[in-house]
Amino acid sequence: MTGDNPKHVDQVKVTPGDGIAKLVSKLGGTGFNAKRVAEACEVLHDMVCDADCTKIMTLAGAMVPAGMRAIISDFISNGFVDVLVTTGANLTHDVIEALGCHHLQGSQAADDRSLLEHGTNRIYDVFMPNESYETLEDFIQDLIFDKEMPLVDFLDFLGREMERLAPGNVQDSIIRNCHLKGVPIFCPAFTDCGLGVQLMLNHRGLKLDMFHDLDRFITMAWDMENVGVFIVGGGVPKNFTFQALQFSPNSATRAVQVTMDRPEPGGLSGASLDEAISWGKVNPDAAHVTVVCDATIFLPLALAYLLDLQDGSMDGE
Repeated sequence: MTGDNPKHVDQVKVTPGDGIAKLVSKLGGTGFNAKRVAEACEVLHDMVCDADCTKIMTLAGAMVPAGMRAIISDFISNGFVDVLVTTGANLTHDVIEALGCHHLQGSQAADDRSLLEHGTNRIYDVFMPNESYETLEDFIQDLIFDKEMPLVDFLDFLGREMERLAPGNVQDSIIRNCHLKGVPIFCPAFTDCGLGVQLMLNHRGLKLDMFHDLDRFITMAWDMENVGVFIVGGGVPKNFTFQALQFSPNSATRAVQVTMDRPEPGGLSGASLDEAISWGKVNPDAAHVTVVCDATIFLPLALAYLLDLQDGSMDGE
């Protein structure tokens, strides 16, 4: 046993009227991932309360198909994110939702041969009709823009155009709300998504400068003396962000990672934040927590926790 005065593990009691923030705080006295959920939420709260902290969210996984679109958008709208680094898939599905082509609850036990015959795509237990891509293509064809620009600028332009071309479904759009809040979107693997494919097919000669994005992001990292990183799912967005910090004089002062991957295979998505210290990506003195948890469980809890504290729901407790 380590520590001079170890605390007793709290046997959590849930009482009527407990808000999310109070419940999460109670978990801080437990063990395992329940405790880490509480610790991660505390680190996120410290990040958003620090006006000098540049808050980077990295987003991987099929978050929008799973129903996390409005959750992520609200992180942005409430000022909890200053920079978004994401996969192209999340951007693609964000636009699809904005166009009114909603994802459908399905089943992981569905007959995939039958789904293929009926033009339905499966993402675990979520279905998406093929018609969604046809609607996406029509939207892309209507875009009029300069064929040569940085990708980060194109995504900002896209957020503005969504207001005009899909005015009825953009309130919870991630791309649109990033545009409104001035949050730059970096998508280092943009060609690996339906949105990128449709742009290539419908706007031949398009040159979206991703090396400009890399240069801009590393330049930003040089200016981020106080940076907090919220990593959802790992993948390319995590590496893109940490790589910029590695090649700058700064490292993350706070970091929260939510992943279901393991560190033993050596893959980035499961790599520990302690390991990132050896690369100069996370500061040795940083407050950092890894939560082994499905992000679709953690994200709503974390947002509710932050909003509860913002509203003063735990004042006097």
